[in-house]
Amino acid sequence: MSLVADSVQLSKSEKELMDLGIIPFSTFPAIKIGKLAVDKSTKERFYGIGSLMIRLARGFTSNLNDNGIACRFLTIDADVEHNPNVTEFYEKNGFVLNERFNSKKRVTVSMRKDIFIDETE
Repeated sequence: MSLVADSVQLSKSEKELMDLGIIPFSTFPAIKIGKLAVDKSTKERFYGIGSLMIRLARGFTSNLNDNGIACRFLTIDADVEHNPNVTEFYEKNGFVLNERFNSKKRVTVSMRKDIFIDETE
């Protein structure tokens, strides 16, 4: 897994849905999961390791916030070209589609996870 600094632009409707409508900005700080891959034999041996990696990335972003570095979202460009069902994995892990960055011509699907949502994991 690799993590990189990112930002995510939300549409007006996405901001309102998340109760962020009063914030005058449309772009929010994020950490992007640049690559997340699990070797097939490792996946078979350690079921759930991909989800564990997402939880580790979420913990890393929480640590950044604790140290004064703003981060609201985890983002991912889900590679649907090589795995058409990969968005289901990310949705299972709390990601939603980004309205502004998805088109039929892309080989990836832009998704985000709000790290401020309280989860019981």
